[in-house]
Amino acid sequence: MKDIKKDIRSYTQDELRAYFVEQGQQAFRGNQVYEWLWKKGAHYFEDMTNLSKETRAFLKDHFVINHIRVDHMQRSTDGTIKNAVKLHDGLTVESVMIPTPTRTTACVSSQVGCSLNCEFCATARLKRMRNLNPDEIYDQVVAIDQQSRSYHNRPLSNIVFMGMGEPLMNYNNVIKSIDKITGDDGLGMSPKRITLSTSGVPKMMKKLADDRPKFNLALSLHSAIDEKRVKIMPFNEQFPLEDIKDALRYWYDKTGTRVTYEYVVWKGINDTKEDIDALVEFCKVIPCKVNIIEYNSIDDDRFEQASKQAVDAYERELNRFGFIVNVRRSRGKDIDAACGQLANKS
Repeated sequence: MKDIKKDIRSYTQDELRAYFVEQGQQAFRGNQVYEWLWKKGAHYFEDMTNLSKETRAFLKDHFVINHIRVDHMQRSTDGTIKNAVKLHDGLTVESVMIPTPTRTTACVSSQVGCSLNCEFCATARLKRMRNLNPDEIYDQVVAIDQQSRSYHNRPLSNIVFMGMGEPLMNYNNVIKSIDKITGDDGLGMSPKRITLSTSGVPKMMKKLADDRPKFNLALSLHSAIDEKRVKIMPFNEQFPLEDIKDALRYWYDKTGTRVTYEYVVWKGINDTKEDIDALVEFCKVIPCKVNIIEYNSIDDDRFEQASKQAVDAYERELNRFGFIVNVRRSRGKDIDAACGQLANKS
């Protein structure tokens, strides 16, 4: 039976150094390979030009680099790009590049499908098939950075973990990917330009707080009333708002950083004065800001964008109590690249 080659990116730098010593070579060769894999983003051993041909051939015989491939790219009329990303095992996820006049944001996926069951999200209709590895998350960022440089003559500036999947359900791999993205041996991006968005998994929010991350946290909230949140986000039955509030207090005690609440307003679902008052009270738990997000249709008649008057009422009341609130307009809707629309329809 033929041996299955191991993905060389599963090795740490120290492990690569030790491996080369075992092969009778100098340890610094491990440093060179590690730099090619992460800082330079090499997908093929042939690209490692400061290694001898013999060494490159040896690596190719014994290892693989399970890199991603942008299988299909769509460009929106507003400049947004959606990538259908093919993984080494044939599965597909999607990532999005969102440009503005001053910056470029990468929206990356953390799972194939999703572990949770938000009714308004197209990704939730996909069965969760597996977690993404750190290198698969990292590769999405590298690909979008290259697209930003190509189309906008500037590097990627921001990253949001708001693509397919619940990041906190793939905790270890997501954290490892962020370590690589922010590390000097990787892309060297500032963690302050990274936001991890969760639908609210209290136990993992506390674990994240214990790890004292330097990146930002966002909560996909959408209702501050348990009975309503359960209807649109059924997993809320296991993770009720009181538990989430407790996790948020723990987060703030440990990190001292505010959280962003992401909030979609739907007609006939959460567009009443009661809903607004509940959100205002929720915002008093810890320092925060609120992003009110435009709803993006997934062909479900139950969900319809609320009126401008309803959204204005939220904005007005939040401002009245001194909370920071931004109303976000969606990007990439014409190619199903907007929030909640990622479902491998490319």
